[in-house]
Amino acid sequence: MARSATQVRLPPLPTVRDLVKLYRLRALRQLSQNFLMDDRLTDKIARAAGNIKNHYVVEVGPGPGGITRSILRQCPKKLIVVEKDPRFLPTLELLQEASKQQTEMQIDIADICSYQLQLGLQGAPKLDWYDAPPPIHLIGNLPFSVSTHLIIKWLQAISEKTSAWSFGRTSMTLTFQKEVGERMVASNVDLQRCRLSLMCQLWCHVNYKFTIPGKAFVPKPDVDVAVVTLQPLKHPLVDLPFKMVEKVIRNIFNMRQKYSIRGAERLFPKELRDTLAIRLYQLADIDPTTRPFQLSNEEFAQLCYAYKVICEDYPEVADYESRAPKIKPTDVEE
Repeated sequence: MARSATQVRLPPLPTVRDLVKLYRLRALRQLSQNFLMDDRLTDKIARAAGNIKNHYVVEVGPGPGGITRSILRQCPKKLIVVEKDPRFLPTLELLQEASKQQTEMQIDIADICSYQLQLGLQGAPKLDWYDAPPPIHLIGNLPFSVSTHLIIKWLQAISEKTSAWSFGRTSMTLTFQKEVGERMVASNVDLQRCRLSLMCQLWCHVNYKFTIPGKAFVPKPDVDVAVVTLQPLKHPLVDLPFKMVEKVIRNIFNMRQKYSIRGAERLFPKELRDTLAIRLYQLADIDPTTRPFQLSNEEFAQLCYAYKVICEDYPEVADYESRAPKIKPTDVEE
């Protein structure tokens, strides 16, 4: 009863499965498309975002509109769907027409990688970063091919309080390959811990909500799918330029099985490497023989602040980039 009280019933519509057949909408491998047609699962994704009634929602990659229907049943004030593939426009327009009495639905045919979220969200209320989160949510079944790129881009926007995060601490409810989702939440006692773990956890509270079996998608992907929520932290664990933090983490994790100081050495020119790498760990008060994946979030933050101090003393270090060794596919989050 509680569930039905929070939802609205849309006018009778063909099922997503029927619409896919009617419009001959075949999932395109080059766009990493996989359709989710089970209402119970799409409702579960929408509910994972929390209360979205009378809120603003941006859905990324709605496709034929499975998750879109579940979002509309929760009665958001406005729903902006950003879809790259114009083949889905007729099915999305059906939902737009069916829901117009309770929700303003805006359809933008665009690539989310270049889409300006702050423009799509014009009119949404802006709240101070330290206030409660704004009534804005990003929800999406992300294409696997761009999911990691997108989350890194959005983490940078969070750190800079731009894009959707110029409105406040906008939350995200997104899908990833299960392995990527597990890495996002991995702690320093988990062998899955990687660069992505740190990048997410330094700026967000990350919650692995549940797993969707691959067989629930059409076509069936080779992996299961994780649904993950990310809520920006009121006080990030590190308050430094995003690119500086990313540089420190990337270099240290380039040699994830060796002592962490081995990767950190590559932050410095060869002639200063031995001296400054040791100083980095002394300033941070960290054992240089610790492996990268064993370092806590707080210890990585200490290394970043120590690196900033060294850059202030040696300005040439800030712009230095070593040629990192090639890393195996198993060492990166993709």
